[in-house]
Amino acid sequence: MREIAAPSPPIKRARGKAAGLLKFRRFWKFRYLTLMILPAAIVLLLNNYLPMFGLFIAFKKINYIDGIWGSPWVGFENFQFLFNNGSLWRIVRNTVGYSMTFMVINLVLSVFIAVTINELRGRFAARTYQTFLIMPHFLSMVVVSYLVYAFLHPTSGFINTTIMEWLGRQPVSWYMEKEYWPYILTVVSAWKGIGMGAVIYIAAIAGIDPEYYEAAVIDGAKKWQQIIHITLPSIRPIIIIMTILNMGHVFNSDFGLFYQVPMDSGMLYSVTDTVDTYVYRVMMQLNDIGMSSAAAMVQSVLGFIMVLFANGTVRKIDPEQALF
Repeated sequence: MREIAAPSPPIKRARGKAAGLLKFRRFWKFRYLTLMILPAAIVLLLNNYLPMFGLFIAFKKINYIDGIWGSPWVGFENFQFLFNNGSLWRIVRNTVGYSMTFMVINLVLSVFIAVTINELRGRFAARTYQTFLIMPHFLSMVVVSYLVYAFLHPTSGFINTTIMEWLGRQPVSWYMEKEYWPYILTVVSAWKGIGMGAVIYIAAIAGIDPEYYEAAVIDGAKKWQQIIHITLPSIRPIIIIMTILNMGHVFNSDFGLFYQVPMDSGMLYSVTDTVDTYVYRVMMQLNDIGMSSAAAMVQSVLGFIMVLFANGTVRKIDPEQALF
């Protein structure tokens, strides 16, 4: 057979220039979209990817005299404090239990509120409700903790001085009674978090083709039937994506929620102590950033595994809805 001769160097250079020119034209065509995503890409790089270079600190015994680079390697010694203490089961139970509870409750409430607001006829009222719902999301946990304190103060709190007195019950020392705090933390998390979730689902509902609803009305479908057969199936991909992403935070907790809101009360540790708060208290005593880096690394790895597990489960059930 006759062999095909390889292209000469000038032809290769010409092809390379043509390919480069084509890439430049594509970039120039979408230059405004590229500029729009550039700030978010920079923030993602600085906040999420650049700190990954510090993972090696988890395997070192940091000595401030020798510096980070000169400190000795200790292997997995920094991980032992997390796994060799009697509080491991308690903090893991609280972290995972609260995370799963918050995820389910916030998801259900966010979807319910989004569907409800979407059914409002007045656009001004809908925008007003959205504004009030999303405002708590931007409040600092320090501010939230003092708002909760105003309600739960043992002597001058709103609940003890108003509600308990109206019910004829004795005041409760809220920061000393641990049985109430799983419910208090759940309510505070929902109040602060459902607004942002609701706004996301409202945006997803707004993208549904109105012709579906018009056809349903012609067929005589009621509002609840439209919600069940049109609205919920249409936003199902967004719900699945948000759930998969939230699974990555199952082994993480909101430090402010579990530390600031209970005012770090020692009487409540059995129900408010999580991995993040426990590591913080240990690090304040030992002042060892290697151990805190080890704990953060364990949380990240477990979160990544949970994302893979959740995505794999979705892929088996409905491959088209999988995130990757």
